[in-house]
Amino acid sequence: MDAKIGFIGAGAMAEALISGLLQARTVEPSNIIISEIAASRLNIMTKRYGILAADSNSDLVQKARTVILAVKPQDLRGVLHGLNGSFSNCQLVISIVTGITIAEMERMLPEKTGVIRVVPNTPCLVGEGVSVISLGSKALPEHQEIAEKLLRSVGPVFTLPERDLDAVTGLSGSGPAYIYLVIEALTDAGVRVGLSRQAAGILAYQTVLGAAKMVRDTGKHPAELKDMVTSPGGTTITGLHVLEARGVRAALMDAVVAATDKARELRQKT
Repeated sequence: MDAKIGFIGAGAMAEALISGLLQARTVEPSNIIISEIAASRLNIMTKRYGILAADSNSDLVQKARTVILAVKPQDLRGVLHGLNGSFSNCQLVISIVTGITIAEMERMLPEKTGVIRVVPNTPCLVGEGVSVISLGSKALPEHQEIAEKLLRSVGPVFTLPERDLDAVTGLSGSGPAYIYLVIEALTDAGVRVGLSRQAAGILAYQTVLGAAKMVRDTGKHPAELKDMVTSPGGTTITGLHVLEARGVRAALMDAVVAATDKARELRQKT
């Protein structure tokens, strides 16, 4: 893509997207421009990725055809108010900010500005993310095409109604942390039964990676795949019995529900 893409905010999620876009060669470093309130962070990002730094948010908006909002939820309104008059009609604004609705952003932007909300996740950093987008009322087909092209370079992209984004946040947005906890627990378990931490760590993450690829590549239901490796009276069913008895399935479901509720709460507060 030749047109400049601007990131307002340079936190973990913005970096994940920038890194993924550059690794996929979807965008050249010279076509990414960032604005960040913390000068040290701005310096790190420009040196690490060879991207450009804007003099200000206004400078970025004037130079970028697509603007990606990646600030904290409590800061977004102030950022948009400060940019009043800087945006042009038909510019594309993509928000990865939790809690601020499309309708509210549209009220603060020029009438014909295309707004798209996105819930990505941090595995975008390694090209294995997943992103869900919701389109604003002024988003044109070409805006959707641009957003999908950018995001497809770091993983699959789905379009859902905005009302579903809190649930998406609870599942895939927060989900990587749940899986990190599982990998950490499996690693510690391996150490507990006598393996070196290095060996246990490799076995744990590769097991999770392999299981995920089995679900994706075979198209089989996870329950069917589970049954395929569960022999009568064997080690696997014994381990599964403990997990079910300890409520691991319910705990994961409750975690997604709680995170979804928190996303709704943040939306109502911001």
